[in-house]
Amino acid sequence: MPAADTKSNHRGAGAAYYLSEQQRARIKLLSRSWVWRLELPTWVLIGVIYTGWFACVIYWQQLGTVLGSILLILFTAWYTSLQHELIHGHPTRWRRVNQLLGTLPLAVWYPYGLYRDSHIQHHKDEDLTHPEKDPESYYYTAKQWQNFPQLFKGIVRISNTFSGRLILGPALDIIATNRSAIRAFITGDRPAIAMWLVHFGLLGLLFYWMAGYGISAIFYILVISYPALSLTKVRSFFEHRAAENSAARSTLNEAAWPWRLLFLNLNYHLVHHDLPALPWYGLRRIYLESWVQYQHRSEQFVVNGYTEWFEAFVFTALAIEIHPFYDSENKARAEERLHTVIDRGDGHTESV
Repeated sequence: MPAADTKSNHRGAGAAYYLSEQQRARIKLLSRSWVWRLELPTWVLIGVIYTGWFACVIYWQQLGTVLGSILLILFTAWYTSLQHELIHGHPTRWRRVNQLLGTLPLAVWYPYGLYRDSHIQHHKDEDLTHPEKDPESYYYTAKQWQNFPQLFKGIVRISNTFSGRLILGPALDIIATNRSAIRAFITGDRPAIAMWLVHFGLLGLLFYWMAGYGISAIFYILVISYPALSLTKVRSFFEHRAAENSAARSTLNEAAWPWRLLFLNLNYHLVHHDLPALPWYGLRRIYLESWVQYQHRSEQFVVNGYTEWFEAFVFTALAIEIHPFYDSENKARAEERLHTVIDRGDGHTESV
């Protein structure tokens, strides 16, 4: 891991930010334990998720439609959390091996490679929430917003409520993903086309196999896959906010253990962005060891569980439309201001 960055938050995707040299040494010590070196928790997780998912299909008739559907939704959502862990270099140091472990299209809608490339770009923290640079941003530039028809603006506002995000959020993601697939085939992007062809081939085999146990492709897409993606939207609902200090853009959600397990501790999202190579089973430990510093560093972007979001925003929209300090017409000034904000390492910021 790189040395502690005590001056700036503006670092490359995948680079670590340590609160102190002591924290760096602590993480290095933990990484030497045999459990961490062998990545045993992640290997157990892989076994449980794959065994559980395939068992639900094989014993579909015995489980019944209701129980079988609930279990498959949970395992499919859990699988997307596993894919995220694989993207960040776990459980092996070999990228192709990790990719092999996450390539099966259990979530249906996107290839692993597409998710990987997009998410790595998202980890460039100086661009977090940037409408044109962060692929996971929910913000728009002023020019983009002005050009949207009123109907789409209304859809965006609905999707910025907690209930709307669960209902409409997956559909908006699916539309964007399908557009990228169409664009790849139109432009002749061979690597992307190969990725999509592999994805479609595996998906066809998976649907054919499931049909033998009484689960049709349409049923799986509508009743399992879509709700599973909706479940992932619980975690990402207000995961990032626009803030001039990049450390204050990622939330710290002190969720209950079932959510932490389902989302593999990504509720401690600032810790994950600071230390993207830290395995899922280390996130909570590192957060609890330095929770005062992390809450200060996040500028109190702290949530007391997902119920807090539900109660505040079930029918009330987040104010996420035009990015508050970025737009295409004033790009130079906004970019300059972003890059003059520096974190001193103690939770405060200063300008240079």
